[in-house]
Parts: sequence; C-alpha cells; structure tokens
Amino acid sequence: MARLAGVDLPRNKRIEIALTYIFGIGPKTSQKILADLKIDPSIKAGDLPDGDVNRIREYLEEKVPVEGDLRRQVSLSIKRLMDLNTYRGSRHKRGLPSRGQRTHTNARTRKGPRRLAIAMVKKVV
Repeated sequence: MARLAGVDLPRNKRIEIALTYIFGIGPKTSQKILADLKIDPSIKAGDLPDGDVNRIREYLEEKVPVEGDLRRQVSLSIKRLMDLNTYRGSRHKRGLPSRGQRTHTNARTRKGPRRLAIAMVKKVV
C-alpha cells in the first residue's frame, strides 16, 4: 500500500483518484502532478512501482502544501481573521456561515442541531 504525506492510498483505485484522498489535492492537482511526472493516470495505486511513489512523494514535499502544513496554514489564517476582529473572523468565532449565506432558515451545518425553547415545551404533570 502506497503511503504519501501520512495517508494510506487505496490500492484498488486509479492513482489519479487515489491522490485525491490526500488533504489539499483535488482532481485537477492530481492530474497536474501525474502530467508533470509523466506517470500514467490509469495505473492502479497498488501497481505503482516504488520509484514512481518516491517521485510523487518528493514532488509533494517540494511543490504542493498538503495535510498537516496546509491544515496549520488554514487554521492560522482563520485565527488571524479572529484576532483582527474582522467580520469574517467574528462569524468564525460565533460558528456561523462566513460567506453571506442566510441564517434565518438553513445554516444547520454551521449552527448545529436546533435547540428547543424550554418555555415552549409543555411539561407533563
């Protein structure tokens, strides 16, 4: 099993798809990596020779921010927005959508499950 950037790639998927399991690599980036290294995208990840795995690993270390470094970079950017007291930072602090979506209805992913108003719930005596 190929292990890149701390992630085990699935053996039975094409390398083009398997690379997208790494945080920070999407379909386009995956295609660009394979094109730059001249690796056939239709090869299964389990059938990839060790030499190619090492070439991909070196490419990722040099040119593409992935996994831990990228997560750290994103969290520091959000923390910077919060420290500067920007509008976006305040939305992050409060756990609300930060890109202009409506919150009167919807936004349940960011806000979490609905909280029932206790005064509205009838108590059974």
